[in-house]
Amino acid sequence: MSVTSRAISAPAGSRPWAELPAANARRVRGVLTDIDDTLTTAGAITPEALDALAALKAAGLPVIAITGRPMGWSEPFARAWPIDAIVAENGAVALFREPGALAIEYAQDVATRRDNAVRLKAVAAQVLREVPGATLAQDSPGRVTDIAIDHDEFAHLSAAQIDAVVALMHAAGMNATVSSIHINGWFGAHTKLSGARWIVQRLLGRDIEVERGDWVYVGDSTNDQLMFGHFPLSVGVANLMEFAAQLTTWPAYLTDGARGAGFAEVARRLISAR
Repeated sequence: MSVTSRAISAPAGSRPWAELPAANARRVRGVLTDIDDTLTTAGAITPEALDALAALKAAGLPVIAITGRPMGWSEPFARAWPIDAIVAENGAVALFREPGALAIEYAQDVATRRDNAVRLKAVAAQVLREVPGATLAQDSPGRVTDIAIDHDEFAHLSAAQIDAVVALMHAAGMNATVSSIHINGWFGAHTKLSGARWIVQRLLGRDIEVERGDWVYVGDSTNDQLMFGHFPLSVGVANLMEFAAQLTTWPAYLTDGARGAGFAEVARRLISAR
Protein backbone atom coordinates (compact mmCIF):
# COMPACT_ATOMS: atom_id res chain seq x y z
CA MET A 1 0.00 0.00 0.00
CA SER A 2 1.32 3.40 -0.88
CA VAL A 3 2.23 5.74 1.97
CA THR A 4 0.22 8.41 0.18
CA SER A 5 -2.97 6.51 1.11
CA ARG A 6 -2.50 7.49 4.73
CA ALA A 7 -5.12 10.24 4.69
CA ILE A 8 -7.73 7.73 3.58
CA SER A 9 -6.74 4.73 5.70
CA ALA A 10 -5.38 6.12 8.97
CA PRO A 11 -7.90 6.39 11.82
CA ALA A 12 -8.98 9.78 13.07
CA GLY A 13 -7.14 9.13 16.35
CA SER A 14 -3.72 9.18 14.67
CA ARG A 15 -2.56 12.76 14.21
CA PRO A 16 0.38 14.12 12.22
CA TRP A 17 3.54 14.17 14.34
CA ALA A 18 3.99 17.85 13.51
CA GLU A 19 0.87 18.53 15.62
CA LEU A 20 2.48 17.25 18.85
CA PRO A 21 1.94 20.08 21.37
CA ALA A 22 5.17 21.81 22.32
CA ALA A 23 4.41 21.30 26.02
CA ASN A 24 4.23 17.54 25.48
CA ALA A 25 7.48 17.56 23.50
CA ARG A 26 9.27 19.45 26.27
CA ARG A 27 8.22 16.85 28.86
CA VAL A 28 9.69 13.89 26.97
CA ARG A 29 12.22 11.96 29.07
CA GLY A 30 13.41 9.44 26.50
CA VAL A 31 12.81 7.61 23.24
CA LEU A 32 12.14 3.93 22.61
CA THR A 33 12.38 2.77 19.02
CA ASP A 34 12.11 -0.25 16.81
CA ILE A 35 15.03 -0.82 14.38
CA ASP A 36 14.03 -2.53 11.12
CA ASP A 37 12.17 -0.16 8.80
CA THR A 38 12.09 2.44 11.59
CA LEU A 39 15.77 3.34 11.74
CA THR A 40 16.76 1.37 8.66
CA THR A 41 16.02 1.39 4.96
CA ALA A 42 16.76 -1.74 2.90
CA GLY A 43 18.43 -3.28 5.95
CA ALA A 44 20.89 -0.46 6.74
CA ILE A 45 20.57 2.48 9.09
CA THR A 46 20.32 5.71 7.14
CA PRO A 47 22.82 8.53 7.78
CA GLU A 48 19.84 10.74 8.62
CA ALA A 49 18.65 8.32 11.32
CA LEU A 50 22.17 7.92 12.70
CA ASP A 51 22.54 11.69 12.92
CA ALA A 52 19.16 11.85 14.67
CA LEU A 53 20.33 9.34 17.30
CA ALA A 54 23.44 11.44 17.93
CA ALA A 55 21.39 14.62 18.18
CA LEU A 56 19.02 13.07 20.72
CA LYS A 57 21.97 11.91 22.79
CA ALA A 58 23.53 15.38 22.66
CA ALA A 59 20.21 16.84 23.80
CA GLY A 60 20.27 14.59 26.87
CA LEU A 61 17.48 12.28 25.77
CA PRO A 62 18.19 8.55 26.31
CA VAL A 63 17.40 6.33 23.32
CA ILE A 64 16.75 2.60 23.67
CA ALA A 65 16.14 0.34 20.69
CA ILE A 66 13.65 -2.50 21.22
CA THR A 67 13.84 -5.09 18.45
CA GLY A 68 13.02 -8.61 17.38
CA ARG A 69 16.51 -8.94 15.92
CA PRO A 70 18.84 -11.43 17.64
CA MET A 71 21.49 -10.83 20.24
CA GLY A 72 24.33 -11.64 17.81
CA TRP A 73 23.04 -9.26 15.14
CA SER A 74 22.52 -6.47 17.69
CA GLU A 75 25.94 -6.64 19.31
CA PRO A 76 27.96 -4.49 16.86
CA PHE A 77 25.25 -1.83 16.77
CA ALA A 78 25.01 -1.70 20.57
CA ARG A 79 28.74 -0.96 20.52
CA ALA A 80 28.75 1.58 17.69
CA TRP A 81 25.48 3.52 17.60
CA PRO A 82 24.96 6.55 19.87
CA ILE A 83 22.22 4.84 21.89
CA ASP A 84 21.92 3.78 25.50
CA ALA A 85 20.96 0.15 24.89
CA ILE A 86 19.42 -2.39 22.56
CA VAL A 87 16.84 -4.82 23.91
CA ALA A 88 16.88 -7.70 21.43
CA GLU A 89 14.75 -10.78 20.75
CA ASN A 90 11.51 -9.02 21.75
CA GLY A 91 12.47 -8.24 25.32
CA ALA A 92 14.71 -11.23 26.11
CA VAL A 93 18.24 -9.82 25.85
CA ALA A 94 19.65 -6.43 26.86
CA LEU A 95 22.92 -5.08 25.45
CA PHE A 96 24.53 -1.90 26.75
CA ARG A 97 27.97 -0.38 27.06
CA GLU A 98 29.90 -0.36 30.32
CA PRO A 99 33.41 1.04 30.75
CA GLY A 100 35.65 -1.07 28.56
CA ALA A 101 33.04 -3.70 27.70
CA LEU A 102 29.62 -4.48 26.30
CA ALA A 103 27.28 -5.93 28.91
CA ILE A 104 24.78 -8.61 27.83
CA GLU A 105 22.00 -9.63 30.22
CA TYR A 106 19.04 -11.98 29.83
CA ALA A 107 15.45 -11.95 31.02
CA GLN A 108 15.57 -15.76 31.47
CA ASP A 109 18.06 -17.76 33.53
CA VAL A 110 20.57 -20.20 32.03
CA ALA A 111 18.53 -23.33 32.78
CA THR A 112 15.39 -21.88 31.21
CA ARG A 113 17.27 -20.83 28.08
CA ARG A 114 18.84 -24.29 27.79
CA ASP A 115 15.49 -26.07 28.13
CA ASN A 116 13.79 -23.69 25.71
CA ALA A 117 16.52 -24.16 23.10
CA VAL A 118 15.44 -27.78 22.65
CA ARG A 119 11.80 -26.77 22.27
CA LEU A 120 12.64 -23.96 19.86
CA LYS A 121 14.58 -26.32 17.62
CA ALA A 122 11.65 -28.73 17.50
CA VAL A 123 9.12 -26.03 16.57
CA ALA A 124 11.45 -24.61 13.92
CA ALA A 125 11.75 -28.05 12.34
CA GLN A 126 7.97 -28.47 12.38
CA VAL A 127 7.41 -25.08 10.71
CA LEU A 128 9.92 -25.83 7.95
CA ARG A 129 8.36 -29.25 7.44
CA GLU A 130 4.70 -28.21 7.41
CA VAL A 131 4.71 -24.77 5.77
CA PRO A 132 5.98 -24.99 2.18
CA GLY A 133 8.40 -22.17 1.39
CA ALA A 134 9.16 -21.33 5.03
CA THR A 135 12.83 -20.64 5.79
CA LEU A 136 14.68 -19.57 8.89
CA ALA A 137 15.78 -15.93 8.95
CA GLN A 138 19.38 -15.47 7.86
CA ASP A 139 20.22 -13.91 11.23
CA SER A 140 19.17 -17.13 13.03
CA PRO A 141 22.73 -18.15 14.10
CA GLY A 142 22.77 -15.12 16.42
CA ARG A 143 19.51 -16.03 18.16
CA VAL A 144 19.49 -17.24 21.76
CA THR A 145 15.88 -17.21 22.98
CA ASP A 146 13.62 -17.35 19.92
CA ILE A 147 13.20 -18.48 16.33
CA ALA A 148 12.53 -16.30 13.31
CA ILE A 149 10.97 -17.21 9.98
CA ASP A 150 11.74 -14.88 7.08
CA HIS A 151 8.63 -13.56 5.37
CA ASP A 152 9.89 -10.39 3.65
CA GLU A 153 13.63 -9.86 4.05
CA PHE A 154 15.29 -12.36 1.70
CA ALA A 155 12.27 -14.65 1.21
CA HIS A 156 8.59 -13.95 0.66
CA LEU A 157 5.60 -15.65 2.29
CA SER A 158 1.96 -15.04 1.48
CA ALA A 159 -0.52 -13.92 4.12
CA ALA A 160 -1.82 -17.49 4.33
CA GLN A 161 1.68 -18.86 4.89
CA ILE A 162 2.36 -16.27 7.59
CA ASP A 163 -0.89 -17.21 9.32
CA ALA A 164 0.07 -20.89 9.16
CA VAL A 165 3.45 -20.22 10.80
CA VAL A 166 1.86 -18.16 13.56
CA ALA A 167 -0.75 -20.89 14.16
CA LEU A 168 1.95 -23.55 14.56
CA MET A 169 3.85 -21.37 17.01
CA HIS A 170 0.73 -20.70 19.06
CA ALA A 171 -0.18 -24.40 19.05
CA ALA A 172 3.25 -25.14 20.54
CA GLY A 173 2.59 -22.69 23.37
CA MET A 174 4.78 -19.91 21.98
CA ASN A 175 4.28 -16.19 21.77
CA ALA A 176 4.44 -15.04 18.15
CA THR A 177 4.67 -11.65 16.47
CA VAL A 178 4.98 -10.54 12.88
CA SER A 179 7.40 -7.72 12.10
CA SER A 180 7.94 -6.06 8.74
CA ILE A 181 10.41 -8.82 7.81
CA HIS A 182 10.18 -11.80 10.22
CA ILE A 183 7.78 -13.98 12.17
CA ASN A 184 9.26 -14.33 15.67
CA GLY A 185 8.29 -17.06 18.13
CA TRP A 186 9.47 -17.63 21.71
CA PHE A 187 8.67 -19.30 25.00
CA GLY A 188 8.24 -16.97 27.96
CA ALA A 189 6.27 -13.97 29.14
CA HIS A 190 8.70 -11.30 27.94
CA THR A 191 7.63 -8.73 25.35
CA LYS A 192 8.92 -5.48 23.95
CA LEU A 193 7.05 -3.74 26.77
CA SER A 194 8.55 -5.85 29.56
CA GLY A 195 11.96 -5.30 27.97
CA ALA A 196 11.44 -1.53 28.04
CA ARG A 197 10.44 -1.64 31.71
CA TRP A 198 13.44 -3.79 32.56
CA ILE A 199 16.12 -1.76 30.79
CA VAL A 200 14.88 1.67 31.90
CA GLN A 201 14.96 0.48 35.52
CA ARG A 202 18.28 -1.33 35.05
CA LEU A 203 20.15 1.52 33.37
CA LEU A 204 18.40 4.67 34.53
CA GLY A 205 16.92 3.58 37.86
CA ARG A 206 13.54 4.87 36.75
CA ASP A 207 10.05 3.41 36.56
CA ILE A 208 8.80 3.76 33.01
CA GLU A 209 5.22 3.19 34.14
CA VAL A 210 5.38 6.27 36.36
CA GLU A 211 6.79 8.20 33.38
CA ARG A 212 4.69 6.45 30.73
CA GLY A 213 3.24 9.66 29.32
CA ASP A 214 6.69 11.18 28.88
CA TRP A 215 8.35 8.49 26.74
CA VAL A 216 8.06 8.34 22.96
CA TYR A 217 7.82 4.98 21.20
CA VAL A 218 8.54 4.85 17.45
CA GLY A 219 7.63 1.84 15.29
CA ASP A 220 6.62 0.69 11.84
CA SER A 221 4.73 -2.61 11.92
CA THR A 222 2.05 -4.86 13.40
CA ASN A 223 4.41 -6.14 16.08
CA ASP A 224 4.59 -2.60 17.50
CA GLN A 225 0.91 -2.54 18.44
CA LEU A 226 1.48 -3.46 22.09
CA MET A 227 3.76 -0.44 22.42
CA PHE A 228 1.49 1.81 20.37
CA GLY A 229 -1.36 1.04 22.73
CA HIS A 230 0.68 1.49 25.90
CA PHE A 231 2.46 4.79 25.30
CA PRO A 232 0.39 7.96 24.81
CA LEU A 233 3.24 9.45 22.75
CA SER A 234 3.47 6.55 20.30
CA VAL A 235 4.55 7.32 16.74
CA GLY A 236 4.35 5.34 13.52
CA VAL A 237 6.74 6.21 10.72
CA ALA A 238 4.89 6.67 7.43
CA ASN A 239 5.60 3.17 6.08
CA LEU A 240 3.38 1.82 8.87
CA MET A 241 0.59 2.45 6.35
CA GLU A 242 1.78 -0.60 4.41
CA PHE A 243 0.17 -2.62 7.24
CA ALA A 244 -3.00 -0.55 7.55
CA ALA A 245 -5.25 -3.51 6.78
CA GLN A 246 -3.69 -5.61 9.57
CA LEU A 247 -3.57 -2.97 12.32
CA THR A 248 -6.05 -2.95 15.18
CA THR A 249 -4.07 -0.62 17.46
CA TRP A 250 -2.76 2.58 15.93
CA PRO A 251 -0.14 5.00 17.25
CA ALA A 252 -1.16 8.42 18.50
CA TYR A 253 0.92 10.12 15.80
CA LEU A 254 2.19 9.45 12.28
CA THR A 255 5.22 11.01 10.59
CA ASP A 256 5.31 12.34 7.06
CA GLY A 257 8.63 10.61 6.39
CA ALA A 258 9.13 6.88 6.06
CA ARG A 259 11.71 4.70 7.82
CA GLY A 260 14.87 6.58 8.86
CA ALA A 261 13.53 9.88 7.55
CA GLY A 262 10.47 9.45 9.75
CA PHE A 263 12.62 8.77 12.81
CA ALA A 264 14.68 11.87 12.06
CA GLU A 265 11.42 13.83 11.91
CA VAL A 266 10.57 12.59 15.41
CA ALA A 267 13.99 13.65 16.71
CA ARG A 268 13.81 17.13 15.18
CA ARG A 269 10.47 17.87 16.83
CA LEU A 270 11.70 16.77 20.25
CA ILE A 271 14.98 18.64 20.06
CA SER A 272 13.43 21.86 18.77
CA ALA A 273 11.09 21.95 21.77
CA ARG A 274 13.86 21.66 24.37
